[in-house]
Amino acid sequence: MKKWFFVLIAALVTLVGCSEKEDKEETNSLKKVSVVLDWTPNTNHTGLYVAKKLGYFEEQGLDVDIILPGDAGADQLVASGKAQFGVSYQEGITQARVQGVPLVSIAAIIQHNTSGFASIASKGITSPKDYEGKTYGGWGSPIEQAVLQSLMQKEQAEIKKLDIVNAGDLDFFTMMQKDIDFAWIYYAWTGIEAELRGETLNMQYLTDYSEQLDYYTPVLATNEKMIKDNPDVVKAFVAATTKGYEYAIEHSSEAADILLEAVPDLDKALVHKSQEWLANKYQDDAAQWGEQKLAVWENYAEWMTKNNVLEGKFDAEQAFTNDFLPTKGAN
Repeated sequence: MKKWFFVLIAALVTLVGCSEKEDKEETNSLKKVSVVLDWTPNTNHTGLYVAKKLGYFEEQGLDVDIILPGDAGADQLVASGKAQFGVSYQEGITQARVQGVPLVSIAAIIQHNTSGFASIASKGITSPKDYEGKTYGGWGSPIEQAVLQSLMQKEQAEIKKLDIVNAGDLDFFTMMQKDIDFAWIYYAWTGIEAELRGETLNMQYLTDYSEQLDYYTPVLATNEKMIKDNPDVVKAFVAATTKGYEYAIEHSSEAADILLEAVPDLDKALVHKSQEWLANKYQDDAAQWGEQKLAVWENYAEWMTKNNVLEGKFDAEQAFTNDFLPTKGAN
């Protein structure tokens, strides 16, 4: 009996050792890739954190690092091949491509533009006409003046009567405490934070003034070389990420908790309320999450060209693709 007992123990030890070895080999067999965020982690990024936490990336054979952009920025890191994927914007990809930078959008994170110009209600700014005599705090991009001028012209207002200043890294609420009257925000984050603070905002959404300003922001991006050399990796990444955002759409609170677990410094109330607000906006009226339309890319490029913020030939069909989105209804 003792002999058989020791034989059995030895066999079990061997099995455990083999199992651990197989698990290690399975982990090592995962393809390691990175995705660079466009900004500090927020609810625009929740689907990525969900895909990582719930094992969707692993199911697709990927070991994914979610990293912050640093000084270089996501577009630069992805374009140079130092990162395989990144969170970008239609505006940035459009400008990059006319300069020969081979960035490609592979999925729209949010289907419609949820950004606009915001001010606290006490400023009395209820339309672009009211921008006259006010101070706008921005980040120094030519696109800002072009958008402001476009909106003001629709209201017969003159942009020369608006003071535009570079506010650097100041957040919206700090700007409002200084001599700045309004700023460009994403309502899903800053607008929701204002609600939690009990602060009423006046908001002029870009989409209220022009269909051409209903562009994709943000998007997931990669580069042409990645698509050519590793299409299976791109497909796997998009499939897992799609599953992550679909989960966030259906399970807002649980998705918020996953983001908070990954980034515990974030404000819990803000994350949960923002996640709830965004849940039905990720996919919105699209046939599936991530889908992009040629007309959206063409219309915004046309607007950029007309407003002198885009110079050069832009081929919209090369700037994005829906090819890596999972077939709707497939497991």
